[in-house]
Amino acid sequence: MKIREIASLLTADVLCGEQMLDEEVQSACGSDMMSDVLAFVKDQGVLVTGLVNPQVIRTAMMMDMRCIVFVRNKKPTPEMVDLAKEHHIAVLASASRMYEACGKLYTSGLGNGGCR
Repeated sequence: MKIREIASLLTADVLCGEQMLDEEVQSACGSDMMSDVLAFVKDQGVLVTGLVNPQVIRTAMMMDMRCIVFVRNKKPTPEMVDLAKEHHIAVLASASRMYEACGKLYTSGLGNGGCR
């Protein structure tokens, strides 16, 4: 699934990474606990979260994620967006709740990769 499709499905604003909208991602993971993302996630392209702090961007960097979707109308700080830009991570913001966002992505064909 292309990042552009994710933005459309979730009616999300693209905060950075417009040049990445046509990149394909194969899987996603939803979590507000970055320790769980680090411990259990494998081969994820998209992180869906409501947690807004710089650790989210750093976790995505460590896990080679291509896109972060902030849900529940959460907005990252300008510093977080700059860090994501620097590391070529697309950042989206959606009003959807995490449960709804993950459900839409899953039913549209985006898998959970190696997430346990």
